[in-house]
Amino acid sequence: MTTDLCIEPPLLVFGGPYSNLRAVTALRARAAELGIPPARCICTGDVVAYCAEPEETTAAIRAWGCHVVAGNCEEQLAAGAQDCACGFEEGSECDRLAKGWYPFANARLSAASRAWMAGLPKTLTFEFAGLEFRVIHGGVDVINRFVFASQRDAIAEELDRAQADVVIAGHAGVPFIEQVGRRVWFNPGVIGMPANDGTADVWYGLIQLDSARLVLSTHRLAYDHLGAAAAMRREGHADGHARTLVTGLWPSLDVFPPPERAATGRRLRPRTLRLPVRIAAETELGLRCA
Repeated sequence: MTTDLCIEPPLLVFGGPYSNLRAVTALRARAAELGIPPARCICTGDVVAYCAEPEETTAAIRAWGCHVVAGNCEEQLAAGAQDCACGFEEGSECDRLAKGWYPFANARLSAASRAWMAGLPKTLTFEFAGLEFRVIHGGVDVINRFVFASQRDAIAEELDRAQADVVIAGHAGVPFIEQVGRRVWFNPGVIGMPANDGTADVWYGLIQLDSARLVLSTHRLAYDHLGAAAAMRREGHADGHARTLVTGLWPSLDVFPPPERAATGRRLRPRTLRLPVRIAAETELGLRCA
C-alpha cells in the first residue's frame, strides 16, 4: 500500500467536531496533556455541522494543525451545495433538523474555510509495525455511509474494500472497535455531540504502542457542554441538538440499527483492543521516514 503519512504512535484520533468550538478546545488541551503533537492527531471529518460556531471551529482545527480527512459536510460546504448529503432518509427527523443547521453553517463560513475544505483528502494511509492503516470518513467508496458496531456484515464488506489491517472511520457518531478476522474497524467517536448514552461526554480514541502490542482504545472527554448549548441559544439556533449537548440523548434515532437504538441512554464503556505487531517492521518504517 502506498502511504500518505509517515507517522507512529501515540496517535490521537477523533471525529465530528460539528461546529463545537468548546469541545475542540478541550480535546486540544487533552492532546497537550498526553504529549501528543498536532502531527500525531487525526480527524475523520465533519468539522462543521450541528452546533453554533462553524467558522470558529474550522479556524481552531486549522490552527491546531492536525490531519483531517474530508467528511460529507466538508465536501458539500466547499462546493456551496444546498444540503449536507449526510445520508439521512428524506422526510426523517434527521433530515428535517439538517434543513435547519446546514443553512445556518453554510451562511457563516468564509471563502478561506471553504477553500481549505476543498483541499482536504478523502482518505489517508500509513503503516506502522507491519500493520496498514486507512483513515476514511464513512464508507470506503460512499462517504456518507453509516457503519455501526452491530453491522458485522457491513464492517466486513468495508474492510474488504479498504485493503487495510485497521480502518479508522467516523460519520456514525458512536465509538466502537470491532475486529473481523485479523482486521479491525475503529470508530473513535465524535467530539461535537454526545454518543446517545445519556451523558454529556464526548469521545476520542488513542493508538499506542505497549511492548509488542498496538493498543486501540476509546476515551470519554468532559468539556463545557453547557457553554456550547448556550452558544446555540444565543445564536437562535437551539434545536434538538442543543438539548442533546445537555441530556446526552440524540434528538432522533432514525439512523440507528435496532441494537444501537435499544441502547439509547445506556452509559457506554471505554473499549480497548490489543493487536500483535512485528517489531522488525518498525525499523523498516523508521528507515522510510528518516
